Formats: sequence, C-alpha cells, structure tokens
Amino acid sequence: MPRKKQYQWQADGNPEQQESPSRSAKKRHCHALQALGEELTRLAPAQWQGMDLPPDMQEALRLFARIRDKEARRRQLQYIGRLMRHVDAEALQAQIAALRDAGPLPPRTV
Repeated sequence: MPRKKQYQWQADGNPEQQESPSRSAKKRHCHALQALGEELTRLAPAQWQGMDLPPDMQEALRLFARIRDKEARRRQLQYIGRLMRHVDAEALQAQIAALRDAGPLPPRTV
C-alpha cells in the first residue's frame, strides 16, 4: 500500500493544527525557567519557604544549598530547571521581584 502524502499546507490555506512553538522557542523558554530557578537558589531558605513551591522543588533547593562540588551544583541546577516546568513561573517571578523591591536581601546562610 503506498504511503499517504503529507504536506505542510492544505489546499484551502488553513493549517490542520495550530503551529507548535519552534525548537528554538522551546529552548529559550527552558533556559528562562532555569535562570529563574537559579535566582531561587540565591535566596535565603526562609525566603523561598514562604513561596508556593511544590515539596520536590523545596527539597531540590535544600539539596542545592548543601552541595559544594561545582559539577554537582550544575547538575542540580538543571534538575531545578526541569522542576520549574511544573511551577507557575510568572507568579514566582513576581514574588522574587517583590522580595527585591522590599530592600536588600539578608545574607544567605548555608
């Protein structure tokens, strides 16, 4: 049986499905989430504990604070970035911005 021909366009000009984001757009989004997770690691534990974070994200942040090896910290940051996909990033970014606007951050205790 011959293969069905698949085209990127339809004869009537309407695409069959909504276009999904490009691969580059997906990467930019993931890098932005990872940067937001990195900002979380710079906060004191008392500050991010007051935020609405899932328990696995809080555990990942606690573990990041204990890690001293550079490569292990990099891997943990990637894991935190992956967990950020399941968190409301805009609300979290607003909370971090509010903390920054409130004044200088207290020194971080590890």
